Amino acid sequence: MTLPTERPPTADELATQLGLAPHPEGGFYRETYRASTMVDTPRGPRAASTAIYFLVPRGAFSALHRIASDEVWHHYAGAALRVVRIAEDGARGDLVIGPGGAPQGVVEAGAWFGATIEGDGDWALVGCTVAPGFDFADFELAQRADLIARFPQHAQVITALTRS
Repeated sequence: MTLPTERPPTADELATQLGLAPHPEGGFYRETYRASTMVDTPRGPRAASTAIYFLVPRGAFSALHRIASDEVWHHYAGAALRVVRIAEDGARGDLVIGPGGAPQGVVEAGAWFGATIEGDGDWALVGCTVAPGFDFADFELAQRADLIARFPQHAQVITALTRS
């Protein structure tokens, strides 16, 4: 006897179900939490913490960018993600979040980072928690030529995880 199995949702179905919108870095997101408590930062007041759903379909990627706060990535479902981190001193430290890796990982404030699907699967659904909270004023998308000039030893991954 064979039991029926429900097929997993496609990335488009999941994006619709969760109410996700395109993110400027790639993939899809929706903010799910913004703390009402505010904290002072060098860049002005920010929510104490924020959280999003973030969906990366196969063939898409989270382009290299940096923010002014620490960001914790949590794996929820689907494929693993390789999160590439390049520190200010040029040190590279990748995280694998999800199957075959850790259930969560941290990207430190100021590090350049981006992500792509690792291994099998059509999509990865993660959560990203930022403290102090995320603000687009603190978001900087990497420019390929500038980053390669600073970190030529990482030219291959920079080229793969930037759009211009």
